[in-house]
Amino acid sequence: MPDLLGLVGILAKFSLYVGILTATGLVFVALVFRLKGLNRLVIVFGLLGLFATLFSFLLRGAALTGDLAGMYVPEMLGILMQTPVGTALIYRLAGLSILLLGAIIGGKGLYFSAIGGGLALWSFDHIGHIPEKEQTLLNIGLFLHLVFAAFWIGILTPLRQLAQSNETLLETARVGHQFGKIASITVPVLILVGLYMAYFLVGSWTGLFTTAYGQLLLFKIAMVAILLGFAAINKLRIIPSLQDGDVGAAKHLAKVISYEWFVILLILAATAILTSSLTLPT
Repeated sequence: MPDLLGLVGILAKFSLYVGILTATGLVFVALVFRLKGLNRLVIVFGLLGLFATLFSFLLRGAALTGDLAGMYVPEMLGILMQTPVGTALIYRLAGLSILLLGAIIGGKGLYFSAIGGGLALWSFDHIGHIPEKEQTLLNIGLFLHLVFAAFWIGILTPLRQLAQSNETLLETARVGHQFGKIASITVPVLILVGLYMAYFLVGSWTGLFTTAYGQLLLFKIAMVAILLGFAAINKLRIIPSLQDGDVGAAKHLAKVISYEWFVILLILAATAILTSSLTLPT
């Protein structure tokens, strides 16, 4: 069981994932589906990611000294800056700053936001269990995994907002249908890359069942399976009903998206625990 400092670290990592993935995903979605009015959400989640980035870095200093006072020791923080932790910090600060600036500018500024979001996602290729393996293919897989995950997360809130108004039913159907077409390509890649990384990290199929790390990975896989079930309902039943003008289908879509958000938060919480308090099986 993690101590208080460990629990705070997990919460900070969870906030980091929510902030960076959601802000970046919203930018991707706004550009791909030509959606307007998402800048404020991008800024909110971008600021969450920025705060979590700084706080997580300071917590690393506390971990080096064993108490919270380490968050403010320049020598400790200076040592961290010379490690992959410092490299990831630079990528995230630069990426999120560009993302926020583009969102504030608006319009074509979102293209700069997309670059910034991509830079923030790339930061995860410099720290964590995957980079420790020093495998180029794994690093590329992780980046693609994060891009597709961000895109999926990014569509949820704007699609739910569209579904809550009868005046935007056709727009809801358009966006939902287009996302379904894109997801039919990206989701299989997301799953295959995720399974490949899971197997590579654990080292064996039995390790998935006999280690705490593997069991939590299995929980993530189960949550993703549930998420896929919701996505199938949207694609095969709800979106076609929306295209036929069924007003009630919009309410069902908004409800299913709420469930999807809950499952995604569980997945991100599990990921935060995996990367903060559990070690790789030996």
